[in-house]
Amino acid sequence: QVQLVESGGGSVQAGGSLRLSCAASGSIFSINDMGWYRQAPGRQRELVARIISGGNTDYADSVKGRFTISRDNARKTVFLQMNSLKPEDTADYYCKAIVQVTPGAIQIHWGQGRQVIVSS
Repeated sequence: QVQLVESGGGSVQAGGSLRLSCAASGSIFSINDMGWYRQAPGRQRELVARIISGGNTDYADSVKGRFTISRDNARKTVFLQMNSLKPEDTADYYCKAIVQVTPGAIQIHWGQGRQVIVSS
């Protein structure tokens, strides 16, 4: 069983900062990709940022220059530092991990979500 445990988030005024963490645990051979997605009320879930095993990153245009994703491979943990937050960043943020539980056996797992509220 693979579990993703998220922490961080909360409420902040516009211009403030928050940090999200997501730790993977369980029977994991390797992690291919970890990232953060968000879903605002009435909207589809969208990619915020992701980081692949080689360290390459991918960001939504709306967060480039404000958010930074990083990863601690030894701790199987991914972080999302969110700076210069805007009210439109308000959403539930979900961690996603694409893992190999054994070589070649790929699974996709989601965390339960963390709320981020940015007030103007």
